[in-house]
This record gives sequence, structure tokens and C-alpha cells, in this order.
Amino acid sequence: MVRSPLAVLVIDENRIRASIIEAGLREAGHERVTIIHDVIGIARRIAEIEPDVIVIDLENPNRDMLESMFQLSRAVKRPIAMFVDRSDQASIEAAVDAGVSAYVVDGLRQERVKPILDMAVSRFNAFSRMARELEEVRGELENRKVIDRAKGILMKSRGLTEEAAYALLRKTAMNQNSKISDIAQSLVTAAGLLGPMGDE
Repeated sequence: MVRSPLAVLVIDENRIRASIIEAGLREAGHERVTIIHDVIGIARRIAEIEPDVIVIDLENPNRDMLESMFQLSRAVKRPIAMFVDRSDQASIEAAVDAGVSAYVVDGLRQERVKPILDMAVSRFNAFSRMARELEEVRGELENRKVIDRAKGILMKSRGLTEEAAYALLRKTAMNQNSKISDIAQSLVTAAGLLGPMGDE
């Protein structure tokens, strides 16, 4: 399978530093490189450009600049490599919390751009995969709770065993071409509307 070339957006107010990053990217074979020197209206520009990866270079960022870049990284949901000249522990922790995939302090050199970009993409993909898996597990756990409540309602209102209550939920789901969790949710909702009698 041939991977399509990445569209890389470089955000850097310093034109000389931006040219170093661009040279490193082009040397690594990245031809789809867009450079933005002005951060005003950056979210709109990102939406227009739709980059696969974002490289942010902040020469001497102040707190407000860092915070606005961290807010940006939370919003765009893309791999972000951020270069800064100096940093402190709080900024590093804030970068990690914001989902910055690579936060590089005092490391802007042309030959380092490609490995850092590769790492940012890999790390972003790994975190995205973990987040998806966590969401699936949470969903399954929530479904299990709803199914257990529905079984309890059926056991109490119809005098069924747990196995029989589950079998009834499953049969109803099959007959209606629905998921057991959807049938269970409907039953729990209906029982809630009918009052204490239907509740566990």
C-alpha cells in the first residue's frame, strides 16, 4: 500500500527558522509544505489547509503564546511537533496535557526535523488508538450496566431468573433487529417512566 504524502503545516513567525524546518522537511521528501508566519486567525487557516501534521516553532514563547498554542493543539486533533528554545516543567506538562505529540526544547536543527516529525505522527497515532480503545471499553461497560439493570427489572416484574431475563432481552433484540443494549436501554427508560414498580 502506497501512503499518500503528508501535508505539513509549519507555523513560525521567524522566517529564518521556518526555512530551516522547511529545508529539513523537503530533504526528508515532504513536498506538501505550507508555511504560516502570522498566528492571527490560525484556527481558520488550519481548517482551510487541512494539514496532516503541524509543526509549531516558538522561538521565545511567553505564557500566553504557549497557552494559545496548547488550546490550538487540543482543538485540531492532529499530530503536532512543537519546537521551543527554552522551557520549564510546567510548560512541558501543559504540552503533554494538551496532546502535543513532540515537544522539543532547544533542538531546532535541519537534520532533526524528519525524525521528530515521524515520532510525532507515530505518537499521535498510538494515543488516538488508545483513546479509541478506551472509549470502546467505556461503551461496553455502560452497555453491560444497562443490560444488568434491564435484567433486574425483568426478574422483578416477571419473576424470571437472570438467564431467562437475558434470553428474553436477546430474543427481543433479534426479533427487532436491534442490539441487546438498545432494547435494555428502552426497557430501563420505560421502567423509569412507569415509576417505582419497574425499578430495581
